[in-house]
Amino acid sequence: MIEYLQFVLGPQVVNGLTIGVAIILVSLGLSIIFGLLDVVNMAHGEFYAMGAFISMTLYALGLGFWAALIITPLLVMPIGALVERCLIRFVYHSPDRHTLTLLLTIGLSIILKDLYDVLYGPNTMKPENPISGVTEIAGIIIPNYRLFLLVFGTLIITLTWFVLFRTRLGAVIRAAAHDKDMTASLGVPVRLIYSGAFAFGISLAALAGVLLAPIYSVFPTMGHDFILLAFTVVIVGGIGSFWGTVVAGLLLTQIESIASLYIAPNWGEPLIFSIMIAVLVVRPQGLFNWSR
Repeated sequence: MIEYLQFVLGPQVVNGLTIGVAIILVSLGLSIIFGLLDVVNMAHGEFYAMGAFISMTLYALGLGFWAALIITPLLVMPIGALVERCLIRFVYHSPDRHTLTLLLTIGLSIILKDLYDVLYGPNTMKPENPISGVTEIAGIIIPNYRLFLLVFGTLIITLTWFVLFRTRLGAVIRAAAHDKDMTASLGVPVRLIYSGAFAFGISLAALAGVLLAPIYSVFPTMGHDFILLAFTVVIVGGIGSFWGTVVAGLLLTQIESIASLYIAPNWGEPLIFSIMIAVLVVRPQGLFNWSR
């Protein structure tokens, strides 16, 4: 039993935590964009892939992992602001805004995926592991890079919480999400807040793409499967709920990781979607229905 815990179950739990932290980063971006802009961003997965592809470009230019980790989100943020200003902003006041933003971001998703295919080709790429070696904790062997991802991702999630709920900027963002007209009447540049929130949300997805590139392969359609899990996390946790997203991300990835020991891998996604359906039936608003 001890050997089973150390060499089988323990590594799967760590793997689930690692993927959970990355999926939380992507899901928080989705949740922030929906909570503030009321936009379901179907292109979010392609921005996750954008982070991975930009990091590959930076590697080809001779820059290392640490430079890519800092530069990539900074490069993606202005792209996000440009997308919000030049595309999404034009359908905010339409009576069919939800349908239009859905179709608009689906179209953007297709364009970005095809662009990656043209620029980088259909072949799979995978960068080298930036942190080699392993660490033993309680008898469980953990690759050092996964340990770094776990710690660094947790730090980013904590900083995001701090900015949203413990700073003046976060109070302004939450006020704009609650009542944009009242917030604008107080002199707050709501349009700028919208652009910044959208840019920040997709930069979190891009950061996750950089972090997971050394673990998973990089290819043009990589954002499709990952974004399905991110949407599931947001729905199960409760749309607009920070802690709901965190709890659901850790819970669902742990279930999928541990279940892979006992069922075929191709049953992992149906299991997660079944949980989502069950939560929607019992609690349609998600596990958490408050934004704090």
